Amino acid sequence: MNKTQRFKRAAKPKRPISTSEAEDDVVDHETQPTHRSKTLSIRVKPKPKPKSNSFPIPDLSFDRMTILSPEFCMIDALDLAPRLLGKHLRRDDVVLRITEVEAYRPNDSACHGRFGITARTAPVFGRGGHAYVYLCYGLHKMLNVVADKEGVGAAVLIRSCAPISGLDTIQHRRGQKTDKPVLLTGPGKIGQALGLSTEWSNHCLYAPGGLELLDGPEPEKILIGPRVGIEYALPEHVNALWRFAIADTPWISSPKNTLRPP
Repeated sequence: MNKTQRFKRAAKPKRPISTSEAEDDVVDHETQPTHRSKTLSIRVKPKPKPKSNSFPIPDLSFDRMTILSPEFCMIDALDLAPRLLGKHLRRDDVVLRITEVEAYRPNDSACHGRFGITARTAPVFGRGGHAYVYLCYGLHKMLNVVADKEGVGAAVLIRSCAPISGLDTIQHRRGQKTDKPVLLTGPGKIGQALGLSTEWSNHCLYAPGGLELLDGPEPEKILIGPRVGIEYALPEHVNALWRFAIADTPWISSPKNTLRPP
C-alpha cells in the first residue's frame, strides 16, 4: 500500500531564477546584519516518495473505462478466474483492482451449485456477468462473479483487491483507518468495502450504474494454488489449483505459501 535530507550551500545566483527552478528547489533566505546584505540559498534534495502498498497501474480515466460485456464472463469459471485478475470493480467513488480469485465449477463439491437451485443459490445458475453475493457465517458478504451460460451453476469468488480510488469511503465502510493490504485481503472485506448486501445478488455487472465490472490491464505474472477453507470438499477438489493471484503484489490474502507460479 527516507526522510534523509542532504543540504548543499550554493552561491547567490547571478541571474533570475526561473519558475521551474523555483519549484525544484527549496530556498531559505537569511539576511546577515552586515554592511552588505548576503543571501544564502540552501538546496534541498527532494524527499523520496514513500513506498506504496498499491499495485502499480497505468494512469487510467475510470469514467472512460470499458464495462466488460456479458460474453466476457460466459465461459468456464476455470478460464474466467485468471482473466478477472487486473480487472476492476466500481461502485460509487470506490474502484478496486482484482488481485486474487477462486473458481467454483459444476460438479464441484466446494461449489454452492452442488445444492441445486434454491432461493440462495439461484443466482449461481444465472447468466454469466451477474453478481452472486452470499452471507458467510452470518456476517461476511462474499462477492462472486457468475460464470458460464445460464443453468450451469458456476462462479468466481473475489478473494482480494487493491484500492484504486475512494480510499476514504473504503476505510469508513471497513471501519479501519489504514492503507495496508489488511484493508482488502479477504473476500468478506471486499463485500464490506463495496457496501454490498445479499440484495446485490443477481445484480447485472455489465450495465452502467450500481456495481460494475470494468476492463483493466492484464498482469504480467500470476500465481496459482489450492482454494482456501474448503476442507469439507472431496480431496480432488480440495487439492485442485483453482486459486489465482497476481504475482509481486502484497494485496493477497493468507495463506500465501500455497501459491506458486503456474
